Amino acid sequence: MTHKAGFVNIIGNPNVGKSTLSNKLIGERLSIITSKAQTTRHRIFGIVNKEDYQIVFSDTPGVLKPKYKLQESMLHFSKSALADADILLYITDTVETPDKNDEFLNMVKKATVPVLLAINKIDLIQQKELEDLVDFWKKELPEAEIYPLSALHKFNIQNLYDRIVELLPDSPPFFDKDALTDKPERFFVSEIIREKVLLNYQKEIPYSVEVEVEQFKEGEKRHDIRCIIHVSRDSQKGIIIGHQGKALKKLGIDARKEIELFLGKQVYLELYVKVSKDWRDTDNFLKNFGYDQ
Repeated sequence: MTHKAGFVNIIGNPNVGKSTLSNKLIGERLSIITSKAQTTRHRIFGIVNKEDYQIVFSDTPGVLKPKYKLQESMLHFSKSALADADILLYITDTVETPDKNDEFLNMVKKATVPVLLAINKIDLIQQKELEDLVDFWKKELPEAEIYPLSALHKFNIQNLYDRIVELLPDSPPFFDKDALTDKPERFFVSEIIREKVLLNYQKEIPYSVEVEVEQFKEGEKRHDIRCIIHVSRDSQKGIIIGHQGKALKKLGIDARKEIELFLGKQVYLELYVKVSKDWRDTDNFLKNFGYDQ
């Protein structure tokens, strides 16, 4: 029996549902999902292992024109996704203007590997509008295979998944068959906390936040975790902590519950807030947080 394996790299603009779709395809909640744009900052590999194949999914940051160094790093991640893919999964949806980011689209047009185009959120439009959209994309990316779907309602996901398996090249596995993802547990702890920050606070606060896992002590029954929430300005520190520390306490409770679910263990979570001025434009800081591409 031949074994198949390949890299499927997921690309597209912020908020089109890349993370929701990749999580449905992988079957684990790996990449953080929230309605605020620009939340997946690292290239996360989710790995699906079956007896005769291995799919390595990379969920790349949304394609944004860089405003500061952090976004440059994120765009670099997305561009590198085009370089090392066996299959490109380009995700758009029924809401975004299809011509957004022509420059990136032109890179996809030049791709020499199979391109699968997923049109997500089809539950939000009428059949006629969908037909027009499919026609548009057929002209725009004539080589791509088009899959209208709804990641949220799990509609047409299986067909897309089956096609990915069909397109995988013959290859031995790239990773140990027990591996689920190449990111350590600490990474997911920081992502869960950052997701809760995105959900609990408004406007620009979440984008000025990075979470550092300072201590991760594994016990038999309980993990002790201490994290620092880095913000850019003093005013943001006050907002994160909130009146009498209530906001930080709620953040801690929300995050702890989800971390416990993810790790399958009881967790003692300590959160501290620290002002690290202008961290998004400081190279050393970005290196510490894993943006060293």
